[in-house]
Amino acid sequence: MRQKNWRVVIVGGVLIGLALVFVLVMMSLAPQSTDPQALMETVGATAGVVIGVSVAMIIYGLIGKKT
Repeated sequence: MRQKNWRVVIVGGVLIGLALVFVLVMMSLAPQSTDPQALMETVGATAGVVIGVSVAMIIYGLIGKKT
């Protein structure tokens, strides 16, 4: 039987939430930028990486380790 690592799952969920908040905050700040398109491309790439790592953490935590 495998034991789930709930700490890793919770941290992955929190990181997804923080990435989404980051995108929303930057969307409100983008119109004031000199190049909003480049800003949002960078923000999207950064949030995508964070969400990808978070999904991997969640899967790893749900698989768990052998006891």
